[in-house]
Amino acid sequence: MLDTGTFYFILAGFLLMLVSSVVLKNAKNAKMVFWGIIASSAVLFIVQGLHLFMPETFSLGILGGKTDNILGSWNALGIFAGFSAVVSLFVLEFFSISKMVKMLLGALMILSVFLLAAVNFSTAWIILGIFALFIFVYKISFSSGKQQTDLNKRIFPIISFIIILVSLLFFTAGQFVGGFLPNHLGVSNFEIRPSFSATMSVAKKVLIKDPILGAGPNRFAEMWDIHKPAVINSTRFWDASFDGGSGLLPTFAITTGSLGILAWLAFLVFLIFAGFRSLFVSREENTPDMKTAVFFFMSLYLFISTFFYSTGPVIFLLAFGLLGIFIGLSASNKTNGEITMSFLDDPRKSFFSILLLVLIMTASASAGFKYIERFASVPYFQKALLAQTIDNAQTAITKAISLHSNDFYLRTYTQIYLIKLNSLITKGALLSETEKADLQASFDQAVNGAQMAIAYDQTNYLNFKMLGLVYDAVGPFGVSGAYDKALEAYKTASVLNPLNPGLKLAMSRASFANGKLKEAKDYAQQAFSLKQDYADVLIALSQIAKAENNNADALSYAKMAFTISPQDQNLAQYIDSLKNSSSIIKDDSVKDKNN
Repeated sequence: MLDTGTFYFILAGFLLMLVSSVVLKNAKNAKMVFWGIIASSAVLFIVQGLHLFMPETFSLGILGGKTDNILGSWNALGIFAGFSAVVSLFVLEFFSISKMVKMLLGALMILSVFLLAAVNFSTAWIILGIFALFIFVYKISFSSGKQQTDLNKRIFPIISFIIILVSLLFFTAGQFVGGFLPNHLGVSNFEIRPSFSATMSVAKKVLIKDPILGAGPNRFAEMWDIHKPAVINSTRFWDASFDGGSGLLPTFAITTGSLGILAWLAFLVFLIFAGFRSLFVSREENTPDMKTAVFFFMSLYLFISTFFYSTGPVIFLLAFGLLGIFIGLSASNKTNGEITMSFLDDPRKSFFSILLLVLIMTASASAGFKYIERFASVPYFQKALLAQTIDNAQTAITKAISLHSNDFYLRTYTQIYLIKLNSLITKGALLSETEKADLQASFDQAVNGAQMAIAYDQTNYLNFKMLGLVYDAVGPFGVSGAYDKALEAYKTASVLNPLNPGLKLAMSRASFANGKLKEAKDYAQQAFSLKQDYADVLIALSQIAKAENNNADALSYAKMAFTISPQDQNLAQYIDSLKNSSSIIKDDSVKDKNN
């Protein structure tokens, strides 16, 4: 519902920045937002800290495990904790505040560092250390330029220095120090996402094919499936599909192409240039405007974080909002810093401007209702997942699709009917006439759901894979052409995800069930070449060899599979049966030789 890679989400971020620059351009409103962020961060960290120790009591009805939080991923919370520490440090070093406020900000900083240590995200430690180092150096240089009468004040930024040392300790010491707190809290921070090198590998291939505009907004998952590195098959995540790369900005390089890369580079260069001007350009009495600079510092931290990590919609939108405040304050501090346009001076202009505004408001309201329907579909989808009966699941998923039709819902719709189809198939000859009719209807609905998912998105291999599974399910019961249609669907899915050995294995199984041993063997060997530690592929090769009366190869493949999955008792029994069969064949051959 809030995919950060879509055009409309980026447009919403830009509009938030624009509105923030207009509404929050005076110091009073900006100050209110600033302290609101500080206060809300404190509440968030307190609740999250209590949730770590008492997850059931402080679940708030929406949080599950200890790592659940309202910002998204556990690492996103670490990024935000570092953000809060940086903001608190900036205020403590450069703002004149009361002792009570200093104590509260100090407590917030300690709590932020505690949560960051619990998350133990190395990227967040690096960013925090770099920003603390900048504050440290800037504070010393800023203090050295003050008048002699101010030398009695502390000029050595001890707090910044401590934060630098803590960040360096957690980054360099690895799990010896970083794993201490997570281990004692029973927190596991294990997040699956592409590395930066893997993301750049995909980006290189996409930009060669579509250099100007890239793959298109929000299409990273499809590009990953097509261009993912072959080495990924040697990991446990060979069948995983990702909606984003190592960070948001590297992901945009793939989805928006060279034009998008240049746009983001220009955006960031202007941001840094304007921000550093607010920090280093001389003002009256050689004093920078820290009230403006703090918003630049906050937004810069969040935008840099989005380069190294997919922070999610909350942090990304917050970056745009804070940047808007910085723009508004910077413009209000300059002579002729604002551009004013009036459409009401001339009745002819006012008519068309008011008409345009009414049309924009109407379109916005219509789009708003459409998005409300999308969000309203989520509870029905959850009901479908949690339903205790198939009928309840059918009703819930149908309602969800009526509110927001998408391939994810449609695949779930297909799965529900596939479950119902399998439950009826297990009855075999005991099916009544009504159940037989229901069986045909379930099959038709499952096929229809998969085909609708394909029509919605023909670039997602999962949609074709789901259609293949439906035909595979009815193949054993003599449905004409079922295995051929399953194979066709799997082939299309394999074109969209060429390095996925699971699809090759599905093609092999469909061919084997259809009696085409040579094709089955070819597809299985292709799967084996992609992933040689895939036990299911070795079992398939063993079954094919057995069907070819080649028990020696069948036993060899089965033993190789057993070395990969030694706990599989069914596989052990299968090996025993192959050994017994080989012994019988050997005995028969000896008898024939003696005769």
